[in-house]
Amino acid sequence: MLVTGQINHMSKSILIIDDEEDVKEIAQMGLEMAADWSVVTASSGTEGLILAETSQPDVILLDLMMPGWDGKETLKQLKANQNTANIPVILMTAKTQLAIALELRELDLVGVITKPFRPLQLPEQISQILAQNHK
Repeated sequence: MLVTGQINHMSKSILIIDDEEDVKEIAQMGLEMAADWSVVTASSGTEGLILAETSQPDVILLDLMMPGWDGKETLKQLKANQNTANIPVILMTAKTQLAIALELRELDLVGVITKPFRPLQLPEQISQILAQNHK
């Protein structure tokens, strides 16, 4: 169901950092089924940082609310590490856009996806966010 003239869905590798197993599973399923992207998952910010360094994904989906390092702290660590600093990060959060818009402006993110998301639309959402940031 590729729409011509839209963002190309070249195969991407994605790292999902989220402490909720069901969220990771749903996101992974959507990305693999709808776009055949390869997905790596991490359950914590520390694990995510290690995986980001070793797997060098095209993009990172990062949960805002996690025990230990939350999304902000994880993002700070990713951006402070020269091996992961240039990987685009999209934040996933259940908070409303308005509530987080102000605090997120200070963070080095390429976009935000609100939960609950529709798994099969995830690749398109990610592609659009990445395309908007490459203008």
